[in-house]
Amino acid sequence: MKALVILVALGVGLVAVATALGGEPAAIGGGIAVLAQLWAVVLLRPKLRAPNPEFMARWLGGIGIRFLGVGIVLIVSRTVPALLGYVGVLLPLLFLETRFLR
Repeated sequence: MKALVILVALGVGLVAVATALGGEPAAIGGGIAVLAQLWAVVLLRPKLRAPNPEFMARWLGGIGIRFLGVGIVLIVSRTVPALLGYVGVLLPLLFLETRFLR
């Protein structure tokens, strides 16, 4: 639970930076990125020690959630700052994902 709170706090901080750099569209993209990453971590976490097929199913589900996020950003905003906000928030969260899964 503590790791999820840290994930959300870090995500909100990254969204604030994205908003300062790209305005409201970047905030929309960053917010969707935080939600997608949180959903993916919550999906994967219970099956970390499961057999490989179960783990991979959840892992691929997380990848699908992130691609769904890109689609939502494209549908809702259709601007470059929104996409950059999505990528700019999601990438740091992805690099730190193993810390959130402990």
